[in-house]
Amino acid sequence: MSQYDVIVIGGGPGGYVAAIRAAQLGLKTACVEGRETLGGTCLNVGCIPSKALLHASHQLHEAEHNFAKMGLKGKSPSVDWKQMLAYKDDVIGQNTKGVEFLFKKNKVDWLKGWGSIPEAGKVKVGDDVYDAKNIIIASGSEVASVPGADVTVDNDKSVVVDSTGALVLNKIPKKMIVIGAGVIGLEMGSVYKRLGAEVQVIEFLDHITPGMDTDVQKQFQKLLTKQGLEFTMNAAVSKVEAKGNKATVTYKSRKDDSEHTAEADVVLVATGRKPYVAGLGLDALGVEMTQRGQIAVNGQWQTNVPGVYAIGDVIEGPMLAHKAEDEGMACAEVIAGKHGHVNYDVIPSVIYTHPEVAAVGKTEAELKAAGHAYKAAKFSFMGNGRAKAVHAADGFVKMIVDAETDRILGCHIIGPAAGDLIHEICVGMEFGASAEDIALTCHAHPTFSEAVREAALACGDGAIHA
Repeated sequence: MSQYDVIVIGGGPGGYVAAIRAAQLGLKTACVEGRETLGGTCLNVGCIPSKALLHASHQLHEAEHNFAKMGLKGKSPSVDWKQMLAYKDDVIGQNTKGVEFLFKKNKVDWLKGWGSIPEAGKVKVGDDVYDAKNIIIASGSEVASVPGADVTVDNDKSVVVDSTGALVLNKIPKKMIVIGAGVIGLEMGSVYKRLGAEVQVIEFLDHITPGMDTDVQKQFQKLLTKQGLEFTMNAAVSKVEAKGNKATVTYKSRKDDSEHTAEADVVLVATGRKPYVAGLGLDALGVEMTQRGQIAVNGQWQTNVPGVYAIGDVIEGPMLAHKAEDEGMACAEVIAGKHGHVNYDVIPSVIYTHPEVAAVGKTEAELKAAGHAYKAAKFSFMGNGRAKAVHAADGFVKMIVDAETDRILGCHIIGPAAGDLIHEICVGMEFGASAEDIALTCHAHPTFSEAVREAALACGDGAIHA
């Protein structure tokens, strides 16, 4: 029987980072993963492959719409779908093999198979049982079904699919219906729209990207509509029927209760994710769960069972790979006797459409609800020279600061490289920066980042280029 200081269950971003960090801190560590490759949902069927397809489809969009404007003349490229999928698979392979290399480099044992916890201090993988002084559950999440609706996902038939199936369609559909206007639905909808599909997004609420800044939601929906995505809002899906190579979606308007149907070649169910804890044996172990099916933990990521910890999508908080990574590192440090810490007020979120959308900190709605006095200011990318030069002047930077102290409370960006620009604010917020601190910092010209400085200036006496 092998004995470990730490066994991590799950080889996704939270799990593999926790395992590597634990090993770096001198703990004998193993990671349990049943997939043929490491990296979890993110690297295999989530973040990484979707970004590859987003990049490829954006290049096609540029060729079709902007190349001629820049004097690049010629026939627009045709789409070789099989080659595009091969490119995506190559990207996946490079990343998953990279994690495997890091395990070897850091002397982390990969226990191949699906894990369970028969009792505290023991992890079972297949027929083998291992001793572990500490166990970290990092088993991630799975696709959630449509609440109250009759929907059966069958990725193999490529008619009614989830986010995994949407990455391996056998052909580009003529029409796709996306159920859910969240991050996954809008990213994959954007991919297939650029590749020539007609895309209809059906959303239960009256706004897209729930939880994001209202100004961003409105602008984002306008820009996506301009790109050709069709939105059906306030619609409750009740049924999806697949017949042959088509699927019919039945939904009811929440405004007048009228019933409607829509047909498509592919229906993408993108209504969120839920913790994946099946087969771990948590009930028998007596692990306390929340009402939403998440594992309950304290401020040190410990469950109520001694020696058992949990991180990432299986616990409360945003289901983001980088949140899981931060928790993985912090949890390993706690186990090693150090002070692990995650600042949950400074966890950015990004949508990788074009333009990108990024946010960190509070929204105006949250501050209003809390009765917190604030000041908000925006700067449009139309005033940014670099953005105009590369046909990316849609969008804005919105900064929210404390009305009295000028301390940055949140930032919301829709525009070019938003996912990278947001991190200037993340670092600033981590150090308690004010908008004035950003405004007084020299930003290189011409860069997109100047828009962030201009938004900070707008929180004071006013932006220069607006």
